[in-house]
Amino acid sequence: MKQSLFESRHQPDWDAFNSQLEALERGKSKTQSYHGFAASYRQLCQHLALAQARGYSSHLIDQLQQLAMRGHQQFYRHRSHLGAQMIRFLFGFPRLVRSEWRSVCVASLLFFGSLGLMGLLTYLYPELIFSLVSPDQVSEMEGMYDPDARRLGRFSERGSGDDWVMFGFYIMNNIGIAFQTFASGLLLGLGSLFFLLFNGLMIGAVAGHLTRIGYGEPFWSFVIGHGAFELTAIALAGAAGFKLGWALLAPGRLPRGEALRLAAGKAIQLVAGVILFLLLAAFIEAFWSSTTFASPNIKYAVGAGLWVLVLSYLLLAGRRQHATD
Repeated sequence: MKQSLFESRHQPDWDAFNSQLEALERGKSKTQSYHGFAASYRQLCQHLALAQARGYSSHLIDQLQQLAMRGHQQFYRHRSHLGAQMIRFLFGFPRLVRSEWRSVCVASLLFFGSLGLMGLLTYLYPELIFSLVSPDQVSEMEGMYDPDARRLGRFSERGSGDDWVMFGFYIMNNIGIAFQTFASGLLLGLGSLFFLLFNGLMIGAVAGHLTRIGYGEPFWSFVIGHGAFELTAIALAGAAGFKLGWALLAPGRLPRGEALRLAAGKAIQLVAGVILFLLLAAFIEAFWSSTTFASPNIKYAVGAGLWVLVLSYLLLAGRRQHATD
């Protein structure tokens, strides 16, 4: 069936379903607006599957996907307990990351690529560190990761009673960096590009310098644990920003405002997962990474396990549920 015939035949059904959604989203009574909603929702999902299978235009598929997403939220809104909603989010987030693999790959390549390249260059050419970091800051960082320090990282002189204070500090600091990286995507993606490269270069320069002067063991044993969540979150925030920027640069057949609205729906869902990752990173950094009671080898083992956990979660979680949805 041609797309034009498919649209003309089913557009009244989609308009009616959209009216039901708007009524439910405005909070009108369930008895008035929910009548026949489940059947309409299933029908819309069938239409979406047909449009995808037949290779109809991305404009039509995006329109149906947005209706399906809103329908899914309303369908389960009054049926789910908080625990069920959390489980659905935990399995839905990695599916979303995989569906946005292009922007995720670009952001990850920029961030981790610049980090690794700058780390290598700083290790080989020691004076390069001063092109990004002032001598006073370099001296401060060396003090943070001195092998003789009782505790490691930022604010290394604090006592164990300050861990909760630092947990709050890490949350605010990390979320601020992630929000910058995401929201600056509105500058046609250039802001996200800048912050990904800037943070990658800065982290790489510090890592290369500290490794070269013999402070590698305290530094790497400190960052490997929380880095699994924190660094991944920064890359995902950049991917969300790129999604906003691309909607403005290449809106397709849609007006830029509408394209941005559609892109923002998925981008904000990505940011919700980013915030969860940063909360976990802050907790690990405050209560595990900064302590010295565990040997570096133990920290390396735990950190490696966390990296495997994060990658396995993003690549594998939710696949079985996706097949049955």
